[in-house]
Amino acid sequence: MKKKILVVDDESDIIYILKTVLSRRGYAVINAGSGEECLKVVKSERPDLIFMDIMMDGMDGWEAARRIKTDPKTRDIPISMLSVKSWSDDRKKSREYAYADMHLKKPIDFGELLDTTENMLSREN
Repeated sequence: MKKKILVVDDESDIIYILKTVLSRRGYAVINAGSGEECLKVVKSERPDLIFMDIMMDGMDGWEAARRIKTDPKTRDIPISMLSVKSWSDDRKKSREYAYADMHLKKPIDFGELLDTTENMLSREN
């Protein structure tokens, strides 16, 4: 069974690119365009991994990740933030506030993205 990856971003170009790259590697890719939509999709689809943008209208990615990671039903889903916000303070907030497992920066390094995908999915129980 294919591993399911949720891409959360309000930019359709980013979703398209990530869907293309990850689908070619054999992953099933679903998407959400906001933090609020992400929370609904997580409950209905139960993804194996989430790539989450930070800056989105409404609920930002940090808050959506925090809600997923503090819910006993979903806290084991690995999350990588994926954002242009990549200063040390941003990465710290991803770890300490949002409880994200990783923080990747945009523009996307696709080698790093694929390595991160494989590593995060292999840690899964």
